[in-house]
Formats: sequence, C-alpha cells, structure tokens
Amino acid sequence: MKYYLFDLDGTLTDPFEGITNSVVHALKYYNIEVDDKSALACFIGPPLIESFMKYFGLSEGEAVDAVEKYREHFAVKGLFENQLYKGIPEVLEGLKARGKTIIMATSKPEVYARRIAEHFDIAKYFDYMAGSLLEGKRVAKTEVIEYALETLGIMEREECIMIGDRHHDIVGAKLSGMKSAGCLWGYGSQKELTEAGADIILGSVNDILTIE
Repeated sequence: MKYYLFDLDGTLTDPFEGITNSVVHALKYYNIEVDDKSALACFIGPPLIESFMKYFGLSEGEAVDAVEKYREHFAVKGLFENQLYKGIPEVLEGLKARGKTIIMATSKPEVYARRIAEHFDIAKYFDYMAGSLLEGKRVAKTEVIEYALETLGIMEREECIMIGDRHHDIVGAKLSGMKSAGCLWGYGSQKELTEAGADIILGSVNDILTIE
C-alpha cells in the first residue's frame, strides 16, 4: 500500500467525552435526558443527523436542528475533550519514514478535524485532511474519500487502504474501490467490521505498520 487513509474518531483519537457531552447538550433542547453516557457511544463515527434520527426518533428537520445544538458545545469545548490513542504519533511517523502518503478521511466537519489534528500535533504527518462541510454536504465516507483522492490526483485505488473502526469506513472504502482495515481499539466490534467486509482486522495501533 502506498496511500493510507485514516478515519479520525475512534481510529486516531478517542473522542468519547467530547461527543457524548455534545449529544447530551443537544438532547436537552428536546427535553431528552440521558442517564448513562455510555449509551451514546453509538454516535462516534456515523454522521450525526443519521444517528439522531436512528437512536432518538427525530425527524430529519429535528435532527438538523439537533446538530446545530450539538455544535454549540462541540465547537467551543467538545472537540478538545478528546485524546490520542497511544502509539498513533509513532505509527504516523513510521509511515512517513517509509514514504507513504497519509490522508485523513472523516465524516466530521473538516474545520473541526483540522483543529483537532493541530491541537494534538499530528497535522504535520498528513498530506491532506478531508472531512465533511458544516452545511451538511460531503458527509458519506465514500464522498469524503473521493474528494480527498481527487484533490491529490490519486488514481491507483489498488494502492490505497482505508483504516477505520466502524462499518461506514469499510463500506466507504468498498464503494471507492479500495481495501480496508478495521481497527478494534475504537468503537466498532470485530463482528461489525467483519460483516461489513474489512479486508484486514487490526488488533492494535502498531498493527498498522504490518500492512503491506
């Protein structure tokens, strides 16, 4: 593999506190109380509008408003209620030393993804960071992948691999004609990743360096 595409949430960083606190903030607008924030881990990875509709029965219009409320907390505080997974900087540095092209492909708004990468001092490893747009466009993982590849002029799909922790990452990779690696340190299970069709299952961060 020459081109390594990385998801952000649940793959490079553990955003549990920031995302769940932001979801709690949004749900208060609808008078929905959450007793156990662990039940909101399902919001890590998939597009937010999809999750508000799926898990709390909001209409599409309500879900759009919920995302705006979510961002009231996330944009100010939530994006930094986050931490790098141990070993990520070293792995990224190792890939760069091998001459690999490293790309971020996240459904998180690109403006937030870039701020997070800069905050944790990993932006320097990425050749490009692609995400969704704040107005709700370019949210599906395959759309983000295609945007990143087009921007960089990458045509060799057989030399690309998408690394992520949820089925959205695996499906997005397949739709874009590339291989995928599911990582088990994030928020997707081995069952979820395998059923989605991951070509490789990674048990630890360091396993990324074993991809050939």
